[in-house]
Amino acid sequence: MPGITAPANYSDEPPRHPALKINSKEPFNAEPHRSALVSSYITPVDFFYKRNHGPIPIVDDLSRYSVSITGLFNKHIQLSMADIRSLPKYDVTATLQCAGNRRTVMSKVRKVRGVGWDISALGNATWGGAKLSDVLELVGIPKLSSVTSLGGKHVEFVSVDRCKEEKGGPYKSSIPLKQATDPDADVLLAYEMNGETLNRDHGYPLRVVVPGVIGARSVKWLDSINIIKEECQGFFMQKDYKMFPPSVDWDNINWSTRRPQMDFPVQSAICTLEDVDVIKEGKARIAGYAVSGGGRGIERVDISVDGGKTWVEAHRYQKSNAPYISDGPQSDKWAWVLFEATLDIPIDAEIVAKAVDSAANVQPESVEDVWNLRGILNTSWHRIKLQNSSCVARSKM
Repeated sequence: MPGITAPANYSDEPPRHPALKINSKEPFNAEPHRSALVSSYITPVDFFYKRNHGPIPIVDDLSRYSVSITGLFNKHIQLSMADIRSLPKYDVTATLQCAGNRRTVMSKVRKVRGVGWDISALGNATWGGAKLSDVLELVGIPKLSSVTSLGGKHVEFVSVDRCKEEKGGPYKSSIPLKQATDPDADVLLAYEMNGETLNRDHGYPLRVVVPGVIGARSVKWLDSINIIKEECQGFFMQKDYKMFPPSVDWDNINWSTRRPQMDFPVQSAICTLEDVDVIKEGKARIAGYAVSGGGRGIERVDISVDGGKTWVEAHRYQKSNAPYISDGPQSDKWAWVLFEATLDIPIDAEIVAKAVDSAANVQPESVEDVWNLRGILNTSWHRIKLQNSSCVARSKM
């Protein structure tokens, strides 16, 4: 499209922080070390996970860039960046999480397909931009609409990005019109991240941010918005990011039997220790993140040092200037909650974390119970196996 192009190769990729763990070079997919996640409530842009499906688009001339809005309504328009910036700006703090977060543990149960993410394929940022509900009002679609006069029920986002899964076509996804037109859903056309202009990896010049939903629906490098009757028929809506039971494998899969995944389930992980680690005897600080989809808060995070036999409730927090209350008015409903607990660690401990959200959803105990062939939505209890450093030293003598 005018002003922005999708490169045919990876010769002009943006610079990235050297501390990132690279899971795939082409396309570039990387995550920070887990300890970096709990160093701050807002994830620095450099340490926000990078999820890509092809070469990063290049903006040639921002003044020529525009987004087309077409489909099942009467007033089709083109919006420039100036048009979008002229709308009321909102700042929304929201956690984006790849559906494949924590896939590596699931792959140890049985082979799965996908990028080998550890526990850091997520990040929490303050996104700035126009609400999609305001944008759609410009074309005559009122707020809180579930269907247009011409039968449109879904909002499709099409990217400039080209990917092999779409046979060289653009990445695309969709959300229901009812969600797109609800101001309280906080769906943004975002041009800022943490108070700065989006960088190339995160969708410059314009991206969609759909809070509370798997990251695959927050389309970057936005090219067009289409109001359609049925949900998007693209690869990543119809043949990926669907949750199948453990009994389904590649020889018996029927993609049409499952709906595209939207909200992400309740999730938590420990970030101050590796999955197998060695520590000194005594007290240790256990810290990590917890998050749930759909705007649900985190009601509780439980920590065990004996594999789940007994539990201690961890301290939860978001902002330093206000206590965290699940679903409270001062809390960021779309954002993760950080947690910590200082505990006495026994010899050869197994530390476990599990979270409960405000709808009383709790993480499943076993990864085997949620195994699926694409390795998505591993929300099982996060387990850390520890050895006492003095015991390890004696074993080496």
